[in-house]
Amino acid sequence: MIGNVKILKHQGKQYIPDVTTAKLPGIFRGRPEISLEKVDTKALIAVCPTNAIAANPVSIDLGKCVFCGECAFAFPEKIKFTTDHIIATNDRNNLIVKEGETQNIVLNPALIKKEIADFFSGSLKLRQVSAGSDNSCELELNACSNVNFDMGRFGIEFVASPRHADGIVITGPITESMAEPLQICYDAIPSPKIIILAGTDAISGGIFADSPALNRSFLEKHKVDLYIPGNPIHPLTFINGVLELIRKRK
Repeated sequence: MIGNVKILKHQGKQYIPDVTTAKLPGIFRGRPEISLEKVDTKALIAVCPTNAIAANPVSIDLGKCVFCGECAFAFPEKIKFTTDHIIATNDRNNLIVKEGETQNIVLNPALIKKEIADFFSGSLKLRQVSAGSDNSCELELNACSNVNFDMGRFGIEFVASPRHADGIVITGPITESMAEPLQICYDAIPSPKIIILAGTDAISGGIFADSPALNRSFLEKHKVDLYIPGNPIHPLTFINGVLELIRKRK
């Protein structure tokens, strides 16, 4: 007991008491802000390796952005990345951040299926499928259940079998070889079920977009319930996004 007290005094609490108000250090790249400063737009667009930046108005698509920070390094007066990690949404258009905008990224309540709050607000079991991922998002998803973030306290857990799951979490750009297994896994989940895309690769294909090795037809056939940007995603982004999706609304 004395040893445990000494550890607690030295290290402090290892868990995050309130994930909804937790702050991240300045080295973290979260939601970007784009000023109205005039710059060479063509040069700015050319900096991005995934074509996430567009003009008229200047905007960054977080569904394509790999958060490399090259745009902010080259044009610091135009773009800066904040530490705002609450950037998940259920509306794909909300991931496009435009110049002059400073508002937070939120979910659209009108797009949330009523069954989600009715059945999953107290307990949500998820099956994760790596559809060609580099395993970086998987590492962060594993961290969601560790002592620091403790996602299980909200009733959110990953399960081994899709037949025990309420929804599917997809990571990776969905390669040709994983297209059929992904569909089989989804079909095995009882209805109603939800689809979560975790990471830039899952949302848009990332740096692999337009590759002939991909087969993203699954996303053309099914409605996505939650987009979680990041490369890789942050555990707090994932947990807050899922909590907002399943919470009870009046």
